[in-house]
Amino acid sequence: MSKEFVITRKVRFGDCDPGGMLYTPRIGYFVVEAILDFISLCFGAPAEKSMMSLGVLPPTRSLNIELLQPMVWDDQVEIRVYLKEIRISSFVFFVDGSVLNDKVFTAELTQVCIDPKTKRPVKVPSKLREVLESYNGK
Repeated sequence: MSKEFVITRKVRFGDCDPGGMLYTPRIGYFVVEAILDFISLCFGAPAEKSMMSLGVLPPTRSLNIELLQPMVWDDQVEIRVYLKEIRISSFVFFVDGSVLNDKVFTAELTQVCIDPKTKRPVKVPSKLREVLESYNGK
């Protein structure tokens, strides 16, 4: 696994169910937002625009999340993103989250590069591969 990228995300009131715990579907947002922040850092520009400027769309092919402990309103979640691997047409991230050094979730997300017109998989553009591989954990 490559070097980690770390951000902190606060669980907001609007992220919670009526019981004050993180509403399960919201964790997907935490994962995707952290990955987009990572890609934005790699490009030095917004992730979505940067990838689309390379002539590809990057939809998610798979997202697996394991919730290990509940998260509640006002928790500060430390989220770590790792580039796990770059394949021919896709790239995979591993993400985990902790609250007060206790792991609260793990996730793996695979994005595939597709042609905007045909909606068929294409090779990961060399520029995208280069910027993702060049991340040095600064």
